[in-house]
Amino acid sequence: MLMKVLADDPQMAMRKRASVRHYVPGGCENGGGIGRLVGYITSTAKEGGSEHAVTDTRGLRWSAATSSLRLLGAILTMAKDRILDPTRIHHIHVAGRGSTSRKLILTEAAHLLGCFHILHLHDYDYATDFAARSPRQQSLIRRMFQRADCVVALGQRDRVTLATLLGVDEHRLVTAHNCVPDPGAHNVRTGEPPLIVFLGRLSERKGVPELLLALSHPVMKELRWRAVLAGDGPVEDYRRQAANMGLSGLVDMPGWLGADETRALCARADILVLPSHAEGLAMAVLEGLSHGLAVVTTRVGAHEEVISDGETGVFVPVGDKDALAAALAKLITDPDIRSRLSAGARAHYLNHFSMKAYMRSMENLYETISAQPQAKVSAQ
Repeated sequence: MLMKVLADDPQMAMRKRASVRHYVPGGCENGGGIGRLVGYITSTAKEGGSEHAVTDTRGLRWSAATSSLRLLGAILTMAKDRILDPTRIHHIHVAGRGSTSRKLILTEAAHLLGCFHILHLHDYDYATDFAARSPRQQSLIRRMFQRADCVVALGQRDRVTLATLLGVDEHRLVTAHNCVPDPGAHNVRTGEPPLIVFLGRLSERKGVPELLLALSHPVMKELRWRAVLAGDGPVEDYRRQAANMGLSGLVDMPGWLGADETRALCARADILVLPSHAEGLAMAVLEGLSHGLAVVTTRVGAHEEVISDGETGVFVPVGDKDALAAALAKLITDPDIRSRLSAGARAHYLNHFSMKAYMRSMENLYETISAQPQAKVSAQ
């Protein structure tokens, strides 16, 4: 039973580590939260003496031609692996929309080639995406998930979607919350205005419009603070909106930051805010916990599985700019609450979301899949 691999298994740890290739839309550099997670996985694996390869299945988000070529290249790479490294596990990361369309093709190749493969679902609302598709597409998507050697869900909501809507056997389902590397203990800053950070694509889904409204709210007007909204998307449009709200001197939007830049930003921050309308499990929330920041977010996706309101973070209603402004103002004006949330967040991260524990679970999962009989190359 695959769920058992999430427990420690000393015998598995003694075996040769599995060879793994990750398939990521955009790769580690342009793959958003998925890419960042896979970057953390591959870096941690390398430190432990094993190497996880990464193949980009999409290329740049705005280039259809590049996407097609990348997908073809991924299939050829998979075929080459089947010859040169036949027991390699192909860890395929999938979301909705175009990602699912590409993965229908890639997983069909994996099936025809007889490759071990895992599907790892990352999506903010896969059930809705699935419901909007034609019956033919739904049938193909169900088959795609049902034929995988294992399917990984980010949280309970996605697990239910996979089991009930897509018909995935419970014995082949694993729940694995995202994780981030340990940045070390957070240094409490004193004498400076609290720094609020947002990490993620600047978009309506991430709650950026109401975040700007909250930052320009009357309750924030007389307080000392600064904010950095780091992410890609229509950055210039949001910069103009912020300027029109009188926030130019308070809010910086530097665009997308790499992992090292993100770590440096969080190291000097006090509050992480992510007022999303929909998520799977936001990497930004885990970054905030790991750095010991006071996290303000919404009850979406698996967030309630990783945040305890008032203990390890603060929840606000989706789309409520007034509640968001009130929560931020309270944290800005009350350093004791910030300190308590910071300590709770950091302890919660160390107890539940370390990369070491995550990688141990993944390696055990890979070993379990490798131990299964491998399908022969299909003659279809």
